[in-house]
Amino acid sequence: MRLYNCSMRLKEVREQNKKTQTEIAEFLHIRQNTYSQYENNQRQIPIEHLISLAKYYDVSVDYILGLTEIDYPYPTK
Repeated sequence: MRLYNCSMRLKEVREQNKKTQTEIAEFLHIRQNTYSQYENNQRQIPIEHLISLAKYYDVSVDYILGLTEIDYPYPTK
C-alpha cells in the first residue's frame, strides 16, 4: 500500500473532482498562489483549510494527509 503525502493528495483529489487551483483557492478565500504552495509542499496547509477541503470533497482528513487509502469520511453522530 502506497501512502501519499498531503501535497500529492491535495492535487490528486482536486484533479479527480475536476477543479482548478483558482476554484479551490476561491472556496478557501485565499490567493491561487497560496493554494499552489500547499500542493507543491512549499507551505503547510492550515488545519481549518484541511477540514474545509475534507468536507468539500467528502473525504476524511486522514485521506488528504495520506494516512489512509480509504477515501470516504468517518460517520458523524
